[in-house]
Amino acid sequence: MNFTEFPLDSGLQEGLAKAGYVTCMPVQQQVLENALEGADLYVQSQTGTGKTAAYLVTILQRLLNDPALSGKKALVMVPTRELAVQVEEEARIVGSGVSLKSASFYGGVGYGHQQELLKKGVDIIIGTPGRVIDLQESGTMDLSQVAFLVIDEADRMFDMGFYPDLRKLIKVLPKADQRQTMLFSATLNSWVKNLAWEYTVNAKEITIEAENVTVDEIDQLLYHIPSNEKMQLLLGLIRNNNPESLIIFCNTKKMSEIVAKRLKINGYESDFIIGDLPQSKRLQVIESFKSGSLKCLVATDVAARGIDVDSLAMVINFDLPNEAENYVHRIGRTARAGKTGKAYSLCSEQDVYNLPAIEKYIENKIPSAVAAPDDLAEDKSAGVYIRTDRYDSDYDDFDSDRGRSGGRRDSRSGGRGRPDTRRGPSAGRR
Repeated sequence: MNFTEFPLDSGLQEGLAKAGYVTCMPVQQQVLENALEGADLYVQSQTGTGKTAAYLVTILQRLLNDPALSGKKALVMVPTRELAVQVEEEARIVGSGVSLKSASFYGGVGYGHQQELLKKGVDIIIGTPGRVIDLQESGTMDLSQVAFLVIDEADRMFDMGFYPDLRKLIKVLPKADQRQTMLFSATLNSWVKNLAWEYTVNAKEITIEAENVTVDEIDQLLYHIPSNEKMQLLLGLIRNNNPESLIIFCNTKKMSEIVAKRLKINGYESDFIIGDLPQSKRLQVIESFKSGSLKCLVATDVAARGIDVDSLAMVINFDLPNEAENYVHRIGRTARAGKTGKAYSLCSEQDVYNLPAIEKYIENKIPSAVAAPDDLAEDKSAGVYIRTDRYDSDYDDFDSDRGRSGGRRDSRSGGRGRPDTRRGPSAGRR
C-alpha cells in the first residue's frame, strides 16, 4: 500500500514525497490504518522497520486535520539522546511541508537553548525521561495540552530503569481517555503489557515479525583504527577500491558534513545529506547521486532513508552505528536485486563499544584487520578547520555541545548515544 492511498494532508504528502517515502512498510500500514482513527496501540516492531515514520505521520495528520486538537501537543519519550535526535530529524523530514514544529530535549547539554525552543512553541516534544521531568517540574515545559503520548523502545526504557520516571510523567498528562497513547517495543514483555493495560484505553495490539538478517552476499571487513587516523583510512579505502558509487555513514549530522568537506579538500567530489538540509538542496543531492553524476554521498541513518540505489558498489561505516539493526540496513544497500557488494567499517576506540551488539544481532563475527600503513592515504585536510553550515538553531549534536557553559548538566541522559545513568526509583536527582 502506498502513502498516497491514505487521506493525508497535502502538505504532509508533499513532505513524504520529498523524503522518498512511497510504499508503506508493514508497520506503517498497520499503524496508520488503526491510529488515524484515534485508537491506542501497543506495537511489537524492531528498530529500522519504519515505526518512527508511522507514529509521526499519525500525529502530524491528526494535529493538522482534527479541529478538536487545535493547540494540542504530542510527547514522544525515548531512552537515549541519540534516539531523540534521530526522531527529531525524521520529524523535520516528514513534516517539511507543514508548519508544525518539533524539537528534542535531552541531558548532557545546557538548559538555555532548550528553554528558548519551548518559549517559541513546540508541537511535537521528543525527549528522554530525565530532562523532560526536569523541564516540567521547573515550569518550563507545559504538558497539560498533550493529546498524544508515544513511548518508543519501551522495553529498553524498562531495562534502563525508567519505569518509575515514566509513571511519574504520565501522571501529569491528561487522562488516558483524553489522549492517544502508542507504545512501541521490540518485545512485548509483561512490563510493556502492564504499562499498556494501565495507561491506555482498549489498545490494539500489532505484531510485526522480525525481518531475516541476511548479509551473506556482502563482502565485509572491519578495520581497527585509532580515531585520529580514520580520515586517512577512509581516503585509503577510496583510493584502493575506486568504487563507482559509495555511501559513507556517520552517526551525527555534523560529522557527515565535516567528512564530506574533507573529502572535497582531498580531491573527491562528494556531498552530504542530513535532516536539516533544505529540501531543494536535499533533492538535488539525491538526484545527482542516483544519476551517477555524484559518486560519493555522506549521510546519517535517518537522512539516507528513501534513497534507493540498485547498483551501489560500496558502503563505508565511518562510525559504527549505535543501533545494531542499522548495521544491516546500512550495508544491505550494497546487495540489492541479487547483487553482491562491499562494506567496510572503521572501528575506533569509541566505536568498539557498539561492536558486540552488532555481531550478536547478525549472529556472526565481522572479519577484521588492523589497518596497515599501506591502507592509509595522506589527508590533505589534516589541520584544516572545517567550518560547518548551520541549517537551523539546533544543528550541533552530541559531543559538540560538551564543555560549553550555561545551564547545569543532566547526567541521566548524557553521553553519546548512552542512556540515562539512573537505575530505579532510589537514584538521586541532581
